[in-house]
Amino acid sequence: MAVLEVKNLGISFGGLRAVDGVTVAIEKGELYGLIGPNGAGKTTIFNLLTGVYRPTDGTIFLDGENITGKKTTYINKAGIARTFQNIRLFHALSVLDNVKVGLHNGHSYSTLSGILRLPQYHRTEREMDEKAMELLKVFDLDGEAGLLASNLPYGKQRKLEIARALATGPKLLLLDEPAAGMNPNETQELMKTIRFVRDTFDMTILLIEHDMKLVSGICEKLSVLNFGQILAQGETSAVLNDPEVIKAYLGE
Repeated sequence: MAVLEVKNLGISFGGLRAVDGVTVAIEKGELYGLIGPNGAGKTTIFNLLTGVYRPTDGTIFLDGENITGKKTTYINKAGIARTFQNIRLFHALSVLDNVKVGLHNGHSYSTLSGILRLPQYHRTEREMDEKAMELLKVFDLDGEAGLLASNLPYGKQRKLEIARALATGPKLLLLDEPAAGMNPNETQELMKTIRFVRDTFDMTILLIEHDMKLVSGICEKLSVLNFGQILAQGETSAVLNDPEVIKAYLGE
């Protein structure tokens, strides 16, 4: 069974058909890419998958469960986490506390325990501190746990955003242009990080990306989107050599 199965997904905004008849299946452990020109509908698809938008038509299945039209909080708890093209960290919080925000998806204590600092509160906080530090070690960020997130270099902020997403315990990780704003060295490091996350956490990953070197270097399969429709999909090497893809996406 596919971790993510999207069937005939579509959405209209007024008279504009932004996404039209998109069908994609992503198997467990795959590194899958979604590419296409600006305005093709890629981020709109991410917003449909995460409940920001409700589809006009079509269905979305996560690990066999129909999550079509569910609220964002429900979808996150069901197992989809995402990052954003423009990094969205809690800049006034520490690196550690940013990861703990994600951990609250699976840890809780009563309001009374929090106000009165009862044993349940302290026990839960200790557990989250330990798990957050374990995640930060994976990304070599444990030495900066006490820093404000805003004080991290750009590339490390990207890593922190991924670590926070993983803290929610997802089945599927969505990465929205993770290499945006990175220099070549940072992009190479990011490629290693994405592969490491997939292998270490047995994670299924869907990413939007414009950096073709990154896409061809890590994605096993691709879907190419153009004007809200799938232009081509399949094994990465075959898709990137498709004449229609070259013409529409690469402008040749």
